[in-house]
Amino acid sequence: MASLKELKLRIGSVKSTQKITKAKQMVAAAKLRKAQAAAEAARPYSSRLEAVVASLASKIAGGSGEGASPLLAGTGKDDVHLLVVANSDRGLAGAFNANIVKAARAKADELIQQGKTVRFYLIGRKGRPVINRTFPGMIVAQFDTTGVKEPGYAQAEEIARELTNMYLNGKFDVAHLFFSRFKSALAQIPTEQQIIPVKIPADADRNAIGATVEYEPSEEAILDDLLPRNVTVQIFKALLENNASEQGASMTAMDNATRNAGDLINKLTIQYNRSRQAAITTELVEIISGAEAL
Repeated sequence: MASLKELKLRIGSVKSTQKITKAKQMVAAAKLRKAQAAAEAARPYSSRLEAVVASLASKIAGGSGEGASPLLAGTGKDDVHLLVVANSDRGLAGAFNANIVKAARAKADELIQQGKTVRFYLIGRKGRPVINRTFPGMIVAQFDTTGVKEPGYAQAEEIARELTNMYLNGKFDVAHLFFSRFKSALAQIPTEQQIIPVKIPADADRNAIGATVEYEPSEEAILDDLLPRNVTVQIFKALLENNASEQGASMTAMDNATRNAGDLINKLTIQYNRSRQAAITTELVEIISGAEAL
């Protein structure tokens, strides 16, 4: 049984931890409002741009006509798949990072069973240990975000440029982006999105614009400009969604940790009081016994 001194030290230690988790919860809650607003503001733009690109692509012989951009037409192969896994650099966010990695691992296992070659491109560092242990030697590159406080368009441009260069140099045939879509502070949804080449829905032309449009310059020329921008925008959206999801998961995790610390403090306090009462009772018995002996 722990001594009174040990119990007192444990109570003090848990109280210190509770102060830290409470402070981190409040910080995450403050950051969440801004991150959520940014993520929600990016959704209409990214989805509309994706729809316009798909509509234009559907006009070019199904997206595989002569002169179509490689970002649209593809390499003509489906052998090498690059899984772009967006994680954070920090922990204390519950299962936020683990869920994204789990989705990427499931996709990698599926592709490997189909005989495909799988490679990983990592954004952030939290997912690296698990992926490197599960798929050794398959990480081809990593984008360092340790110095980035909030995701910006510049980082998305840099990532998109690097991925596009890898694609044009024949490093992979298809790129899948994995991130966590923000739903609420309690729910973040691991999401997969094919970003290279552009995936064209069957009803793209009907749903995107809804009217007959003549383009100047040609659809091909417009797509040559929009396709790289679309990759950047989709990555930027993913980074914003991830940031909001991370703050929501962190706030929830720290709230749970604060509550658990409070419960532990109550239990330790009861144990301390009982032990102290037992010690006082023992001392009183000893005093009374000594007085009677006299």
